[in-house]
Amino acid sequence: MAAGRPSRVQVLGLPVDVLTRSSLLDRVADLVRADGRATVAYLNVHVVNEAAKDARLRAFLRGVELCYADGQGIVLGAKLLQQHLPERMTGADWIWDFAARAEAQGWRVAWIGGSPGVARAACDELLARHPGLLLHPEHGFHPSEEQRLLFERLRDFRPDIVLVGMGTPTQERWVAEHRASLGAPVVWCLGATADFVSGHTWRGPAWLHDNAEWLARLVTEPRRLWRRYLLGNPLYLARVLRQRVTGRGLG
Repeated sequence: MAAGRPSRVQVLGLPVDVLTRSSLLDRVADLVRADGRATVAYLNVHVVNEAAKDARLRAFLRGVELCYADGQGIVLGAKLLQQHLPERMTGADWIWDFAARAEAQGWRVAWIGGSPGVARAACDELLARHPGLLLHPEHGFHPSEEQRLLFERLRDFRPDIVLVGMGTPTQERWVAEHRASLGAPVVWCLGATADFVSGHTWRGPAWLHDNAEWLARLVTEPRRLWRRYLLGNPLYLARVLRQRVTGRGLG
């Protein structure tokens, strides 16, 4: 049965669909069946902070067919703005449910992202649990002169879904530029999921990332991520509280 288009809330003027993990995958299944040109994105605190200074990213997020809450900060932000989101869904969590659904439905899935070998290693992990999956991995560092060959390989594979994980805002800009060339019914931005699934990056202790994903990431990569979280989280909260008082979101 079709899940139907979910309702949406706005966090700082950016859309977030009201979804659970199962209804997220139901909606993706609807988009695959529709055989159009749908794009899926996510919202977390880092994405919001990047969008605050990037008009192209804001336009991209406002134009996608599906956008879900990737972090607990977005769920909290919605609550402070008197709206409700049922849960946060990070790629490292939903990817296993997605793999089971893709295997059952026979979806052809291309995965572009990470350093050379990372997407392939992530696909190998999925195949170990779901050997019937139809997967095509590509790394995320193709120079412009090699992208034509990348698109030719994708056309030969004929994916139903293309997963793109290059980090924000690189992945969103890349998808916006190349959406027509990707061709698949669904193109899905999913961040660093391949790094976690492949074991290239440790996600942190389960008890911590289940309750405070940002803190688990900070513990594992403090030198790279301290600005994102120790400065970015308070900045995001200040923006949410300002919207609560003034009604003003991002531009």
